[in-house]
Amino acid sequence: MHNDEKIVKWIWQRKEYPQFNYNKEKLSALISQIEYLRGVLDGYSKLFSKDDIRKIEIERLTDEAISTSLIEGEIFKRESVCSSLRKRLDKAFDARNDEYATAVSDSLVEIFIDCSLNREPLTLERLHGWHNCLFEHQYSKLYKVNVATFRTHDDMEVVSGAIGHEKVHYLAPPASLIDKDITRLLSYCNNSNENLYIKSAIAHLWFVIIHPYEDGNGRIARAITDYILAQGVTLTEFKLYSISTAINNDRIGYYDILDKTTNLFKNSEYDISPWIEWHLNTLKNAMQEGLKSIEYLVQKTKFWDRCREHSLNERQVKVLNKILDMGSENFEGGISTKKYISLTKVSKATAVRDIAQLVEFGCIEQIEGSSGRNVRYRVNVE
Repeated sequence: MHNDEKIVKWIWQRKEYPQFNYNKEKLSALISQIEYLRGVLDGYSKLFSKDDIRKIEIERLTDEAISTSLIEGEIFKRESVCSSLRKRLDKAFDARNDEYATAVSDSLVEIFIDCSLNREPLTLERLHGWHNCLFEHQYSKLYKVNVATFRTHDDMEVVSGAIGHEKVHYLAPPASLIDKDITRLLSYCNNSNENLYIKSAIAHLWFVIIHPYEDGNGRIARAITDYILAQGVTLTEFKLYSISTAINNDRIGYYDILDKTTNLFKNSEYDISPWIEWHLNTLKNAMQEGLKSIEYLVQKTKFWDRCREHSLNERQVKVLNKILDMGSENFEGGISTKKYISLTKVSKATAVRDIAQLVEFGCIEQIEGSSGRNVRYRVNVE
């Protein structure tokens, strides 16, 4: 039988679809680890003021918006996205004098605010609204995108490679099947009692399988993931981690596992357990990174509790806060005179004087083994 139409290659061509096969028992240990991390995140969140937590939430939402776009090769300036979020979420933000937010970043953050805070059932109208936010200007590179409407053509392929050497990674279902499939997916998102973490993985995969839009399917799939994960957070709060950042950190692995799951030549058992396991591990990584950010805030709070009595100048405070915000262990190479000059734009004499004062106050300490012209310092967070 050589007729290509008779070959069952793609996951949606199996007669069982969309009843997915996965081993839930195999995933139980991983889910327990995620539940533990969620509990630690929730516990930490109660240690800080609402203003401090809102700052963390804005940082994580900024990460989410930038990373989900970066996965698709679209780059947003961090200050633009952050300003757009602060306009909506920070009552102290001076939106009138803001120079960074753009119409495009404003539209992008609307998706994350809606999927994080709006607990109403997921509907077709909301999906189209999210899509409209992605493509308000209606173009993706050279091509005009049909916005807030599903594709009408059947040849929707996921392709990579140079012109003339393209490789087809996936062929989506015919357009005639989209409405029925989306209706079933929305019902699953709104009514299934499956564990939230597994549910978010399945919904993500299912939307990617349907591939209903001409463009933006990956970003909408990740927004659906965020919407489902938000069901486990209180109504006025955002999750304190960014799963899109964790996905972007393993972008090759992301596309590879999707390829292996949706191609039946590679997934002859019709088993999506490997995809769910990858998704859960990525979620665990995201939570662990979220915890690090909160731990940095704990370190920063303790540091300033100890050092606030010293009369530091604006330059010294700026450098210390920059290092504390990213975690002192992530400030590669430590503080040197050259780095201090680069961060503060002062003379060498001023930098040397500032650093010496910070050492005297016990705010920073010399890194063991560094000396002379190569002397380095680290923030004393003990």
